[in-house]
Amino acid sequence: MNVARDNDAAVSKIAAAIGEPARARMLFCLMDGHARTSTELAVVANVSPSTASVHLHRLKTAQLVKVLIQGKHRYHSLEGNEVAHVLEGLSVLAGGGRDKFVPNTPSRLCVARTCYDHMAGRIGVLLHDRFRALNWILAVPKDDTAYELTPAGARAFKALGIDIEATRALRRRFACACLDWSERRPHIGGALGAALLKTALKRKWVTQDLDSRALALTRFGKRELLNRFSLNV
Repeated sequence: MNVARDNDAAVSKIAAAIGEPARARMLFCLMDGHARTSTELAVVANVSPSTASVHLHRLKTAQLVKVLIQGKHRYHSLEGNEVAHVLEGLSVLAGGGRDKFVPNTPSRLCVARTCYDHMAGRIGVLLHDRFRALNWILAVPKDDTAYELTPAGARAFKALGIDIEATRALRRRFACACLDWSERRPHIGGALGAALLKTALKRKWVTQDLDSRALALTRFGKRELLNRFSLNV
């Protein structure tokens, strides 16, 4: 009986967190998979930044959102697929929809650019998603931002000319999810991400601008992405 009561209390707590209109707008805004700052979510919810912070704390306490700190910024996203499934069900019941995320990043930087020493932008995110779909990289247990290679992934990256042992020996994180500035979804950072960018530049898949972080995808690069990873960019 106590178990049932505890479960009822937990459900009520989650329902109450979702049930406030401003918090609901924040949650449904995050349904597209793109992380956002508290300032952006304040605009979405039509509340002040200070009020948005209170709402986001409530959502985090209810384990509905998580926070990723990157540099000076704190990005909020849904805690996981289970939260998305619940919101999707509520959306079906309500008969509503949601707006699509539209980045305001300059177009030259949206397709591909450097993020420190690894590749970002739409191509970086597509590669990240493709590597996960191919089961080349897996999230490390208890660290949802760290990745490890599977045996298939190790073979695939070695085939690209990446020295996995040397990359792993560097004094930095081996591979991790780096939240993309324009796409608001992760691309691959860490030593593996840096090695991938070096490979892309060496093989002329992309060329780097002299005066900006923009990367230009070459014709050869488009063919390679299609042939090697089944990505039609």
